[in-house]
Amino acid sequence: MSTLQHKPDSGASAPHHVADELVVSVVIPCLNEEENIEACVAQALSAMQTAGIPGEVVVADNASTDASAELAAGAGARVIHEPRRGYGSAYMAGFAAARGKYIVMGDADLTYDFNEIPRFVQELDKGAELVMGDRMDNIQPGAMPWLHRYVGNPVLSGILNGFFKTGISDAHCGMRALRRDVLPRLDLRTTGMEFASEMVIRAGKEQLRIAEFSIDYHPRGGESKLNTWRDGWRHLRFLLVHSPTHLFVVPGLALSVIGLLIALISVSNVELFGRQWQLHTTVGGSMLMIVGVQVVALGLCAHAYGSYFMGEKDAWFDRMRARYRLEHGLMLGALSAVAGLITGVVILGIWINSGFGSLSEERLAILATTMVVIGLQTIFSSFLLSILGLRRRSDG
Repeated sequence: MSTLQHKPDSGASAPHHVADELVVSVVIPCLNEEENIEACVAQALSAMQTAGIPGEVVVADNASTDASAELAAGAGARVIHEPRRGYGSAYMAGFAAARGKYIVMGDADLTYDFNEIPRFVQELDKGAELVMGDRMDNIQPGAMPWLHRYVGNPVLSGILNGFFKTGISDAHCGMRALRRDVLPRLDLRTTGMEFASEMVIRAGKEQLRIAEFSIDYHPRGGESKLNTWRDGWRHLRFLLVHSPTHLFVVPGLALSVIGLLIALISVSNVELFGRQWQLHTTVGGSMLMIVGVQVVALGLCAHAYGSYFMGEKDAWFDRMRARYRLEHGLMLGALSAVAGLITGVVILGIWINSGFGSLSEERLAILATTMVVIGLQTIFSSFLLSILGLRRRSDG
C-alpha cells in the first residue's frame, strides 16, 4: 500500500465545498495518546484560527485501545481509523483523508508546538514543496535522550545526506509540511518509523524544493513508543537498501581492487613489508576479487530493479544504461574468461616442457581460475540485467 493507493475509511470524507475552502490539513498520527491528544488538537485549531488560516485537524487513530479517538473528536478533530499498526500506516491513512492544499504533520505527544503552523504555511506559500523543522539547536531539557541527540540523529541524518544529497539538518524531525499535490510524486510506502526517512529520500530524488527552519522540541507527555535500537536499525536499513551504490557497488569495487592488488603482488613475487607473499595470499586476493565482482553485479541488478519496477530515479545508473548494452557485458566477461583459459594453457605448456614432472604454478593457476569465474559471473549477470530491462522496453 502506498500514498497512491491508500483510501480513507468511509467516515473520513468531507463535503466538497468544505475541501475547496481548506488551506491546511494538520495530520496527527495517534496511538494511545489520551493524555495529550486533546491539547494537541486544541493547539492546532487555535493556531490556525488566530492566523486566519482555513484548516482542519485530521487525527489518524492507529487502533488505540484507550479513549484517544473519542477525545480527539470531542476536541474538534476529524478522526479516521487505521487498523494496521505503524507510524507510516497512520500517516498514509491521514494523508488520504486530508482535504487541505497543504498538509502539516506533527506528533500527538506535545513534543512539537503547533503554533508553528503559520511559519510552515508561509514557507509553502513562498514556493517550497516540503518544509522541515530542525530541532537540534532548540532541544528543551529532558526532551531528547543524549544517545538520540549526539549519536542517532546526527549519524542517520549525515548518512542520509551523504547518500542522497538532501542538505537537511534534522532528517527525522516529526514536524514538517508539504503540498498535498506532491504526494503522488513521493509515492510513500513504508509503514513504520522509517516513513520519516522515506519522505526525505523521495523528496530528494524527485528534486522537490525543500525549506527548513529551527523549531523547539519539548519533553513528551505520556509514554514513548520509540524503540532506540529497533527503530534506529530500521532507519539505517532503509537508507542502505535505497542506495544500491553505497550498499553494493562501492564496497564491491573496493573489494575487487584490493583483491586484484593482493593477487598481483603475490603472483609477481614483489617484496612488500620485507617479505614475499605466497600461495595463501593469492587465495585471499582471489576470494576478494570474486566476491567483489559478485557484489557489484548485485548492486547493478538492484539499481535495475529499482529503476524498472519501482520508478526510482538515479542519474548515475541512467547514464550507465544509456551507454552500455548486453553485448558490452558479454564482451567484458568473455575477455576475462578467455584470459583465464589462456593462462591455463600457458600453465599446461610449462608442465609439458618439464616432461610432465612436478608443477609449482599454484598461484598462476588460482589467478587463471579466478579470471574464468569472474568472466562467467559477468556474462550471466549481464543477461540478468538484460532480463530486468525487458520491463523498460515493454513499458516503452
